[in-house]
Amino acid sequence: MEGSPQTQQASADDVLISLLEPVVVAGREGLTPTAEQVARGRAQAALMRTASPGLLYDQLTRALCGRHPHRAMEALQDLDLLAPILPELEATISFSQEGGRRHKDVWEHTKMVVWQSVPRPTVRWAALLHDIGKVPTRRFLDEGRVSFHGHAEVGEHMFLQGPLHRLGFPAEIGERVALLIRLHLRPGQWQSDWSDAALRRFAREAGAGLEDLLNLSRADVTSKRPGRRKQCLANISELARKLRDLKARDAMVEPLPAGMGHVLVQALQQRPGPRIGALKQTLRALCEAGELESGRSPDYYLDALRERALL
Repeated sequence: MEGSPQTQQASADDVLISLLEPVVVAGREGLTPTAEQVARGRAQAALMRTASPGLLYDQLTRALCGRHPHRAMEALQDLDLLAPILPELEATISFSQEGGRRHKDVWEHTKMVVWQSVPRPTVRWAALLHDIGKVPTRRFLDEGRVSFHGHAEVGEHMFLQGPLHRLGFPAEIGERVALLIRLHLRPGQWQSDWSDAALRRFAREAGAGLEDLLNLSRADVTSKRPGRRKQCLANISELARKLRDLKARDAMVEPLPAGMGHVLVQALQQRPGPRIGALKQTLRALCEAGELESGRSPDYYLDALRERALL
């Protein structure tokens, strides 16, 4: 007698888990699938399209969050499981060889990024899929140059339309992965002359995913030139430091009364400028040192400046 639909699906899922086990073992233990496992995987790869929601996400997350995630990727390729599970990623294999002009091998680069990334599901999945948008956005320019303009945004759209639902991502994880794919280039675009306002916009856009984004950006540095690699990582660390400092400053309670800058402008009879800012900073420092009280009237601070011959 045939079992219920639920029982039949559970039995089918058991088969899929068995087919994916070599991938999980590769990711967690670094072992290569046997010839028998490869043959079985290739023969039954199409069954992956029948998986219950969440099964593929759960099994692949086990593989990707192991110590050898790049081996899990290679196992997926060897077993011909990429096409039914992640055709967007499968399209990046040998992608750099097409079109007669070479550029960075996206598949090999992705393996390195995944391996270098911290073993958090959000970061590992974003690392795996961060460059899928390069396939549809590649453009050949003059003088042998290649462009992938907009690939981050296109990659986010591809993820939302494909892997998110196909693999059964949990809603919160999927939302974070989409954000990381879209913003993965942003930390590398940071310049030391960014204003505090620009840093705040960046932090606000990244939201709760900021730490994941910085970790992904570090993993995305795969240059073989030691000097270039060192500089890129140093830039990301400096960006992280500036963001921490800005957050700490923003969290501080302003010791001076509202409108203190205007009061100083009136007292000095001059336009707002560097001197006004310097005087306010001096007053803040005196408050932090305990030499002045916080939250007093403007006249209190004017008197303090006069006593110190600063006004």
